[in-house]
Amino acid sequence: MTANSPKTAFLFPGQGSQSVGMGRDLYEQFPVARAVFEEADAALGFRLSGLCFAGPEEQLKMTEHTQPAILTVSVAAQRALAEQGIHAAFTAGHSLGEYSAHVAAGTLSFADAVRTVRDRGRYMQQAVPAGQGAMAAILALPAEKIAGLCQTAAAETGGVVSAANLNSPDQTVISGAVAAVERAAALCKEAGARRTVMLPVSAPFHCALMQPAQDRLAADLQQLAFQAPQVSVAANVDAAFVATGDAARDALIRQVTGAVRWVECMQLLMAQGVTRFIEVGPGKVLCGLMRQIDRAQSCLNVEDAASLEKTLAALQSTPSAE
Repeated sequence: MTANSPKTAFLFPGQGSQSVGMGRDLYEQFPVARAVFEEADAALGFRLSGLCFAGPEEQLKMTEHTQPAILTVSVAAQRALAEQGIHAAFTAGHSLGEYSAHVAAGTLSFADAVRTVRDRGRYMQQAVPAGQGAMAAILALPAEKIAGLCQTAAAETGGVVSAANLNSPDQTVISGAVAAVERAAALCKEAGARRTVMLPVSAPFHCALMQPAQDRLAADLQQLAFQAPQVSVAANVDAAFVATGDAARDALIRQVTGAVRWVECMQLLMAQGVTRFIEVGPGKVLCGLMRQIDRAQSCLNVEDAASLEKTLAALQSTPSAE
């Protein structure tokens, strides 16, 4: 059987979905997945697989380890799905997950991607000194309202703050300098946000403070071979499909300082007739966001043998929806 009609899309998770033990089941049960972990270990020159399977958690949580680890588990899960004849005509990935989407689409080799995202993590970590940046989740306030309040907070504090992740109609994450983020969060609360939560992150991702990381990553990506994606990939920064290797590279570069326009990416996929979404990789964060974006959509997930079997059974039970 196959699910490679235009109605199925693979979604790949980003940073924050990691957990010690992820991928071990795939490694042990599927030779095609084991090969992905072995390729990652060889490409990076250390046992990333051991870090995924056994931790320690503090090491796994380091951005330069988290990013290649999630990418590796995601690609291992995608290849286990492919071995079962499950493919998708559309892909999208949340921030880091966009690299997984491009590996699945044939835009970028896995070895190049896993090395690149390790360096991407390191560049992001080094772009802003520890303690100077922050991120906060704003719940139940319209994104347009949040954008305006961020501008107000930036003007008041003289610091950078902007929307970083437009995750769902109910959840927007802001990013920037500590004082500016704290002021913007306070303004959002005053304006009626149900809740504002300062996030335990190591750097202020997806804002102008990441420009040094973007510049360093751009130089690396220019050295890599990018192919035209074999399936449609929705790019975070534009909420639009990229059709060429050069466009894919450019979107990945701009993504470092640009916002993740996840709601619009999902709306773009739905407008193409996608009716089934499969989150491929660790966790179920993106399925949770889909429930907030459109509860009518079906979102399955594949992160281990059990979830793969469950997803295969669901696909077989509704073949007409493929």
